[in-house]
Amino acid sequence: MELTIRSSTPEDAEIVAALGREFVEYLCSLGDPDPRSLTAEDYLRDGFGEQAAFSGLIAELNGQAVGYLLYHQGYDVDRGGRILYVIDLFVREGARRHGAGRALMEAAAEICHRLGGRELFWSVYAPNTMAQVFYERLGAKYTKDLKFMHWLVATH
Repeated sequence: MELTIRSSTPEDAEIVAALGREFVEYLCSLGDPDPRSLTAEDYLRDGFGEQAAFSGLIAELNGQAVGYLLYHQGYDVDRGGRILYVIDLFVREGARRHGAGRALMEAAAEICHRLGGRELFWSVYAPNTMAQVFYERLGAKYTKDLKFMHWLVATH
């Protein structure tokens, strides 16, 4: 099987949206009460242009898109510099265990390094033990001294 990782393009809008819907189904099966994903319109509006909110990578096995990783740049004063935040990582069930997830994360790590960053950060839905085992096998560590919070800001 031939595995390739490439930067996502506007032409990937429909496949990223379809993969995102599969990810939502998976999260629902784990009990996530309100998972969400990008629509093709969201992907095009927010992922491209002068003020793109994120960038992405596509994993292809034998020329077929089987996974994606979305990320954005950040900065962490406590960590001493630039970071890359992984927003979403998903590989289709039938394509797992072929190296696509690892290759996507390694490509993200290379992008982080190229941009002057030192670390990747991401969050994992607590019941997603399969993802946790995958990340631990990569050598990832838990950030035990932080708790993620969010504040819904109403739009006007």
